[in-house]
Order: sequence, then structure tokens, then C-alpha cells
Amino acid sequence: VQLQASGGGLVQPGGSLRLSCAASGNIFRPNLMAWYRQAPGKQRELVAVITSDGTTTYANSVKGRFTISRDNAKNTVYLQMNSLKFEDAAVYYCNLAGRLGTSWGQGTLVTVSS
Repeated sequence: VQLQASGGGLVQPGGSLRLSCAASGNIFRPNLMAWYRQAPGKQRELVAVITSDGTTTYANSVKGRFTISRDNAKNTVYLQMNSLKFEDAAVYYCNLAGRLGTSWGQGTLVTVSS
């Protein structure tokens, strides 16, 4: 399975970005699709995860601001990020966990700066 993430960029505090991650290859459902992030000097952390049937879980730090969604027909997961804060700046990675194991995308950089 290959994952291609996109949508990162530079945004001011309070702004919004939408990340996308398209999966290709042998993809079986059920599976979990998720977004992680890693800031400089910090460990990679889970941001949000969504099951095949749309059940979502969020890190406390992003609840109410970020929304994860997926399009199963396109094998794509999205992360809508609103009200961005300085501490949201990181490289964001998408992840797919399924029958064949776990796959990671290449990461997309989100910079939050005024």
C-alpha cells in the first residue's frame, strides 16, 4: 500500500488547512486511517483516526478544531484543520492500518506563523 499526502503549507494562527492522503495498492476493509504529526524534537503523536465505517477519535489537543473524514470509494482520508495554533506546526503523516499491516505516507509540512 502506498500513501500520498498533500495539502500542507504556511498558515497564520487562527487559519485553516485541509490535508489529503490518497491510498493505492491492495487495500482491504475494514481498516483504520489516521493522521499523526511530529514536531521538531518531539515524538510522533496521533492526531486523529477514523474507522472504515466512519467512527472517529481525536487527540484532546485538537478536539473541536480538527475533523477527520474519509472517502472509501477514493481510498482517501482528509484532515480539516481549523483555528490553527503555533503548537500545531509539525510534519503530518497519514497512516493506514489493515489486514496487510501498516503503511505510512511521506509527510506534509504544516507551518503556523504570523
